[in-house]
Amino acid sequence: MTATPSVDDLPEVFPPTLREVMVRPFWIGMLGLALLVAGIFAWLGQWQLGNAIDTDPPPAGMTEQVRPLGDVVGPGASLPEPLVGQRVEVSGSFVAGDFRVVTSRFDDGEPGYWVAGQLRVDPSTTGTDGPTSLAVAVGFTPDRAAADEATSTLNAAPPQDVDLSGRLISDEGAKEPPRGGDPSEISAMSPAALLSQWSDTDDLDVYRPYLVSADAFGGLRGIHSPAPTELSSVNWLNIFYAVEWAVFAGFAFYMWYRLARDAWEKEVEALTGEDDPEGDEQPSPRP
Repeated sequence: MTATPSVDDLPEVFPPTLREVMVRPFWIGMLGLALLVAGIFAWLGQWQLGNAIDTDPPPAGMTEQVRPLGDVVGPGASLPEPLVGQRVEVSGSFVAGDFRVVTSRFDDGEPGYWVAGQLRVDPSTTGTDGPTSLAVAVGFTPDRAAADEATSTLNAAPPQDVDLSGRLISDEGAKEPPRGGDPSEISAMSPAALLSQWSDTDDLDVYRPYLVSADAFGGLRGIHSPAPTELSSVNWLNIFYAVEWAVFAGFAFYMWYRLARDAWEKEVEALTGEDDPEGDEQPSPRP
């Protein structure tokens, strides 16, 4: 009859080391997944970094070269950021009755009003087909009464066949009139808002940016319109995003390590009864 072995005769069971857990097929597969995720994050960071530096920035002083309006932007198109403030030239005639006062204006820090009108662009100077209009700010005044008087004068006798030059600025976007105020008040220089009050707009193409005229009309003061600040060739926001993606890539490896370590700690606890292996990758010595 075979004798039952005693507890002392049974082989001693040693818990695995952290390295032994990490090289198991499951955790090798998880490492491959972490590598894949980190690779995607690294590619996104490289893409952000590539967009952070403009390798072909616009030449300095480009906006100060007067260019034909048709060479800069077309009707209905948005003005590219490097061309905001571009000096352009255009010919046409203002439309009677379509001058409006634009409130909430500041001219070199001084509060006041603009007067803006509809310029029917001469198609021979822009290459457009059909009637095309451009919103033009024709002057500034700090006095509302003077702005209203200039508007009335220009609406009665709008300048015709004029050659204009000035800066092309992006649409500011329409704003709601103040509560309790005049619902027709225009408080932002927005061609869309002006278009809603212009006459004879059937089949009319409109430029989305507006022109700040270098010449004032209607007895108004010229609008102060300095050259735009030269744009930096480095986009720091994109660089920040690139750093974020690099951090995410590192976090993918950390998550793999943390999950593998948690699995090892649970296995050590099950075999030894210790709640915390205290960071020792080999809790008990092997013979």
